[in-house]
Amino acid sequence: MGQTLTEIAQTLKDANKKVQLIYAFNGTGKTRLSREFKRLIAPKNTETEELEDAKAKILYYNAFTEDLFYWDNDLNADTNRKLKIQPNSFTDWVFRDQGQENNIITHFQHYTSDKLMPKFNERFNEITFSIAAGNENTIDNIKISKGEESCLIWCVFYSLLAQVVEVLNIAEPADRETDKFNDLKYIFIDDPVSSLDENHLIELAVNLADLIKKSNGLQFIISTHNPLFYNVLHNELKNLLYDNNRKKASCYMLNKKEDGTYDIQMKKGDSNKSFSYHLHLIQTIQDAIATNSIQKYHFMLLRNLYEKTANFLGYPHWSDLLPDDKQTYYNRVIQFTSHSTLSNEVVPEPTEPEKQTVKFLLNHLIENKYWKEEQQ
Repeated sequence: MGQTLTEIAQTLKDANKKVQLIYAFNGTGKTRLSREFKRLIAPKNTETEELEDAKAKILYYNAFTEDLFYWDNDLNADTNRKLKIQPNSFTDWVFRDQGQENNIITHFQHYTSDKLMPKFNERFNEITFSIAAGNENTIDNIKISKGEESCLIWCVFYSLLAQVVEVLNIAEPADRETDKFNDLKYIFIDDPVSSLDENHLIELAVNLADLIKKSNGLQFIISTHNPLFYNVLHNELKNLLYDNNRKKASCYMLNKKEDGTYDIQMKKGDSNKSFSYHLHLIQTIQDAIATNSIQKYHFMLLRNLYEKTANFLGYPHWSDLLPDDKQTYYNRVIQFTSHSTLSNEVVPEPTEPEKQTVKFLLNHLIENKYWKEEQQ
């Protein structure tokens, strides 16, 4: 006999861990688990009361967050298409109280295109989109793709989360710019932007992991059905997911049993191995090298591959695996992989010599003793 989702939610709460990572197949019950966890933290009799109280104690992102946004396609004239926002306390809080409009646009364009521009109306209940068409012209009132829509909604949540972390990292409550986050303790994220292409999904996972690592006092629960997203987070957050002797982990597999109950099993060891994530990275980088299409994100993939290999072999730092003149190669990789999405700094596209660096470092890892040692 398994457990109910409420019992599993209680187990996650009682664990009292900074990060808990859950993998589950679609349809298993991840979204329902996030709802049960929210009800456990902030039980209320009505939906309105639930939202008002929950936002003081828990922020959550799941399919219900995306349901707050819906399209008016202007079926009669087919010209004035807009994404509408159902009245709710969450988006009011993000837009009106916290003023996150510009940050949301910055994040959205970072993951999609700087030519794609969302525009919010004064009441923040409608969004229209335009795209630059060249010659200083724009095409207005376009309908964006489902993936772009999901990305925008994630950016609404992520922009608020970034502000929350910044505010709560100020130790003295009296010195914070707002007291609205003082009681916040839990962040539950279920499958953010699974419709993103793999390259941007990797970048999103790295950015989220960076935010988690620098946060103080918050506890994060992240669930996903996407192996790539899971494994990037696992790799980036490994020091937070395991105890000191690596015998106990706060990463799990959620399963639904035939009788309708559930179990949640601890996943020990290198999760990347079980999903052959390293092979995916190698193939992706090799394809880019072969077609001379190396871009900035390939440095991120290369870094993840080095980190994964170092973690598997027990090296304390991934830079230990770099060839001679380690600091030079380390600085070059860091130039393309360490950035804040809140920064206006733009990293230039790789030059031809920098593209050759990717090829050299990949071959170095595969052909020398490190990779051979891992394959044994």
